[in-house]
Amino acid sequence: MSPELIQAAADNRWAVIAPELSLGCLALFLLVLEIFLPKKRHAVIPTVAIVGQIGLLIGLIVNFQVPYLNTETFNGLLRHTEESQFMRVFFLLSSILVSLLGVIALARQKMPKIEFFAITLVVSAAMMLLAQSNHFVLFFVALETITVGFYILVAYFRTSPLSLEAGLKYLITGALSSAILLFGIVLLYGVAGNATLPGASTESMNFNALRVFLEANPDNFLASVGIVFVLAGVAFKIGAVPFQIWIPDVYQGAPTPVTAFLAVASKAAGFSVLLILTQHVFGAYYYLTVPVLSLMAIATILFGNLAALTQHNVKRLIGLSGVSHAGYLLIAVIAAGSEPLAAGAVYFYLFAYLLASFAVFGVMTHVAGENDADQDLDHYTGLAKSHPFLGAVLAIGLGSLAGIPPLAGFMGKLFIFIAAFKAGLYTLLAVAVVGVVVSIYYYFGWIKAAYFETWTAPVLEGETDTRPARTPVGLAAGVTLASLAAATIVLGFYQGALGEWLLNR
Repeated sequence: MSPELIQAAADNRWAVIAPELSLGCLALFLLVLEIFLPKKRHAVIPTVAIVGQIGLLIGLIVNFQVPYLNTETFNGLLRHTEESQFMRVFFLLSSILVSLLGVIALARQKMPKIEFFAITLVVSAAMMLLAQSNHFVLFFVALETITVGFYILVAYFRTSPLSLEAGLKYLITGALSSAILLFGIVLLYGVAGNATLPGASTESMNFNALRVFLEANPDNFLASVGIVFVLAGVAFKIGAVPFQIWIPDVYQGAPTPVTAFLAVASKAAGFSVLLILTQHVFGAYYYLTVPVLSLMAIATILFGNLAALTQHNVKRLIGLSGVSHAGYLLIAVIAAGSEPLAAGAVYFYLFAYLLASFAVFGVMTHVAGENDADQDLDHYTGLAKSHPFLGAVLAIGLGSLAGIPPLAGFMGKLFIFIAAFKAGLYTLLAVAVVGVVVSIYYYFGWIKAAYFETWTAPVLEGETDTRPARTPVGLAAGVTLASLAAATIVLGFYQGALGEWLLNR
């Protein structure tokens, strides 16, 4: 065996991706349990999935500061940093919460359930690998694994025409975005491998080698085109304008737990790689990425907030409001090029967004009926009176998303605004402030529906109430929702070690 192969094999340190491997094994174990356990015992399988993930999460947090931080493994495919460790915890926590919501949502459906949890585990493992990617091959494979998993999850409620329609739309737009992304990668690979140019490399798929080439050729036309195409492909994943067209229909048709997964984890995966690309790989093309992302941020904030104003279906509303949140995060990504605070602000905002979003989606899962796509604002009438706990959690979650002090979402927006101000992005900052003001209208409209009596047509004799029956809150769901709401409040008052680590690095 050649010395190069021996060296490459020695660099394959499988222990560093033990959490991802464990998630894959757990997914297979769930399928084995489905085969061998009697059907009446299948209800225990989701519990196995959730408990297994909680164990992995605890292990990941305990071993956060591992010896291999700031090193590369698998011959440069992976780069391990504190930021990637944070995102691994983020995606695993998201997966646990999606699984908990899945138990509630799937109980109302007559269809196979175990595959939902197995696919969720695989998608989460791919997201964890994506956050550590240091090579376009791993980047693309991990991203496509996530996308293919979501093709299935979005259309999981196959008895619902809207779920099938959402799956088809996500498939078509996802394939288009993958083609755009791959075209950009190929352009960068080809131009960076041109031996006649300075800094050329035979390993131009590697982020480090590509960065060296781009620094040596800061005005190459083909490289510029490739960068724009790569940014466009990533923009689809985060739902930025003009690549947001799929969001309302897909969010409405997908099962509520999958909508939560898309809104939080998929968006966070996009921003984790966008930070890596813009700050560490495409840094020499700052003159190109800043105008492109700035125009995208302005359009995203304005479109998301204005389009959400007219929505009555809460899944479409939360989807379009999520578009505006992508715009705020884009401002932080732009500011990160000159202001160190901005990168930490992105991670803090994502964590605050996770807490608030899953609190809201948890309430939505309990309010939704068998027709999961039909979730209207009118269904929340009197929620605070009939279910005070759900009403309180909804108000806290929506208040945080709106950026109302002293909730975590307010601090997240404040950190981004401070970073934008320090970076001199005054126009973007002004647009963001306008967006926040507009968002208060539709978020508080939702809270108003839950807390204030509005006239509704009485149910006459012989008629049935069109509003779905609300699912009772179980112990596990109650503890989870209470924890999310409490963490949202506490993080708004006191950021503690998390805020210190994110903002003072």
